[in-house]
Amino acid sequence: MTELLKEALILVGAIFMFLAALGVVRLPDLLTRMHATTKAATLGASLIMLAVALHFAEVAVVARALGVILFIMMTAPVAAHVIGRAGYFVGSRLWDGTVKDELKPHYDPLTHRLESGLEPERDARRRAGPSDEAP
Repeated sequence: MTELLKEALILVGAIFMFLAALGVVRLPDLLTRMHATTKAATLGASLIMLAVALHFAEVAVVARALGVILFIMMTAPVAAHVIGRAGYFVGSRLWDGTVKDELKPHYDPLTHRLESGLEPERDARRRAGPSDEAP
């Protein structure tokens, strides 16, 4: 029964990894490619690491496998966010079918600043430039 579970985890993990690779090749722009690789590859690698933990069934190997899964789940979304944000800031073209660009009204391409909109007074002061008044 354990063998069947391990085989299923490896197969499903490999399918998700294949879908991640297919997403990189087939999807139209950077942001959708990052979405595909982050979601599918994270899940695929995690399933394969679970199969490794089941196969060896030693405390040290299981701890390392769970550590790898935790590390991937913590770092992959952050890395994808940073790469996607950098791609947006350098002017990577969005797909023609993109319905809404939520960053456009908040991003100044000349200064490369992204205004949050949460603190309008501070954002307005930044746009106006340095002030003669002391804070």
